[in-house]
Amino acid sequence: MNRFLLVLFLVLAFGFTTVQAQNFSTHQVKNGETVEGIAKRYFVTPSDIYKLNPDAKKALKPNTVLIIPISKANRPKVTVDKQLVGFTEHKTKRKETLYSLAKKYKISEDDIKKHNKFLYANPLKKGDKLQIPQFKITETVEEVATTKTYTVKPKEGKWRIAYKFGITVDELEALNPNMPAVLNEGATINVPNLEAKEQKQYDEKYSYYKVLPKEGFYRLKLKLGLEQAEIEALNPGLKETGLKSGMILKIPYTTNTNAVTANTDAAVTTMQEGEASDLTTSVSNYDTKHIAVMLPFRMHRVDFDSVSDMKSSLKRDPYLDVSLDFHSGVLMALDSLKTLGVNLKVDVYDTRYEVSEVSRILRENNFENVDAVIGPLTPASFNKVALELKPYNVPVISPIGTNLKLHDNVFQSRPSNDLLKDKVVNYVKSDSKASNIVIITDSKNISIANSLKQEFNKAKIVYSRKNKEGKDEFFVTKADIEGALKPGKNMVFLETQNEGYASNVTSVLASLNNKVNPEQVDAKATEIILLTTNINSAFEGDQINNSHLSNLQFHFASASKEYSENDNNSFVKAYEKQYNITPNKRAVKGFDLTMDVVLRLVSSTDLYASVINAPLTEYVENKFAYKKKLFGGYYNDSVYLVKYDDLTIVEVK
Repeated sequence: MNRFLLVLFLVLAFGFTTVQAQNFSTHQVKNGETVEGIAKRYFVTPSDIYKLNPDAKKALKPNTVLIIPISKANRPKVTVDKQLVGFTEHKTKRKETLYSLAKKYKISEDDIKKHNKFLYANPLKKGDKLQIPQFKITETVEEVATTKTYTVKPKEGKWRIAYKFGITVDELEALNPNMPAVLNEGATINVPNLEAKEQKQYDEKYSYYKVLPKEGFYRLKLKLGLEQAEIEALNPGLKETGLKSGMILKIPYTTNTNAVTANTDAAVTTMQEGEASDLTTSVSNYDTKHIAVMLPFRMHRVDFDSVSDMKSSLKRDPYLDVSLDFHSGVLMALDSLKTLGVNLKVDVYDTRYEVSEVSRILRENNFENVDAVIGPLTPASFNKVALELKPYNVPVISPIGTNLKLHDNVFQSRPSNDLLKDKVVNYVKSDSKASNIVIITDSKNISIANSLKQEFNKAKIVYSRKNKEGKDEFFVTKADIEGALKPGKNMVFLETQNEGYASNVTSVLASLNNKVNPEQVDAKATEIILLTTNINSAFEGDQINNSHLSNLQFHFASASKEYSENDNNSFVKAYEKQYNITPNKRAVKGFDLTMDVVLRLVSSTDLYASVINAPLTEYVENKFAYKKKLFGGYYNDSVYLVKYDDLTIVEVK
């Protein structure tokens, strides 16, 4: 099952009519080809190609495999032969460009450069005398087969076949819209029409890794310990095509990464144990529980004309993307709960990101006897549901909101930002070995810096350098920070949302860490521990050197932790088998929250009583310890303190 099948499932659930998916063919890009030329060859438009191959907008690299609508691609192949028959002299006039000349003489800019080689090194200017080539054009029409049928061999799954033919799993599924989630030996599928010598062979002496979205060579180096050249050496053709999300890479054999395996079941993590209550062993109520899930799928906006249109809908609608991820985790939780003997009635509603639609759902459906509602995601819709269901004492659980109005029936599952900040501050206060506190900030975060100064009155504050107008330039010098440090342990807060500033500061701090002043006898080394009260995208961008963060043992508080890729987690294993992809944080949250809500319902009288009976629960990445406000609802009072350790993020116990 994949995301497109999940969309179709939701369509049926919401009562829409589906249409048959469109099949596709492929084209392997050759040197010198353009999207316009390929589109003309297959009698499609460039936009048809871009819809299915968004990466082609950035660059069209040799050996890249493009997906093309098969209904249009089954046209004859047209081969154009250009024969040089002479030249026309042309003296360049003012404002003329290579583009205008190419258009005027109906040739390419490369054709002009090829016969006027001085243009490779010099720009075109007025008065240049050019030799404009004249060609005799001959078109040859021939049939072309861009796909072929392939019989699945023993032990072959989707990712192995995708690797063999140089495409991603998503592209393989696009070629085979009706392909089942698990391939059986002997099944016949469509694959690119590559010759045997162009096909990649699976080798059990190696491991294989599926490239995640937005992963570049730098992040792969941190995760796999491999340089770009080493990865390219193991994967011929990668140097020309570049990395692409979903691509399967051959890597040295390892057991320490989330490499895919022969059966596509990557064993990665286990459920967390410890002081948390394990509610899976406390199920006492086997009566049918009724829950509702409200998410902004906005299915009425999805174009179902073809798989490519559905794909485009996913890319342009972030609410649909988020909802599908979260819902996929919910579905996995429902499967797990079923194996525990839990009986459930589950209603899934599309809120459409409209309060008016939420009102209609509440008006036309009976929620009086619903045991719990998960969602909606957006604050206005969530508040509407909570307020309407308050008279019936129906608990409403928010998956992501933090600044909610906590009615008596509201459960805020995501910890507040203040709680995250307090976690870090209290950790620093508890460290008796910390000899010095430093706060590095910019103008936008002065209020945070001042509040930290109140907590640590002896702390020194270092500000970003400013320009003549008094505006932040978002950098500090080594001298700026060095003067604030002391021999021994230094706890350094960095408060910013500017990636460049974070990169600059962490680089400077890393250069100063564990240094000894040579002018002082028996001086202690300057140990630096980096922290922030507000983890954000500035610390996760491409400019940030994770080696520096590890060197500085970067500490921060988080609502969730990353599951370990070395443990054997049943959820992750089952999710990858079901969806052929590693679950992201939204999917994990959907699983964790659904498991927690339902297990609390079947192990206590109701959700409210579970707050006392199960003070702390913990699952794959999230833990829940609800506390009640004196006048109001419930908030999650449990967060993780984590740090960078040897290029991985681990929990600080």
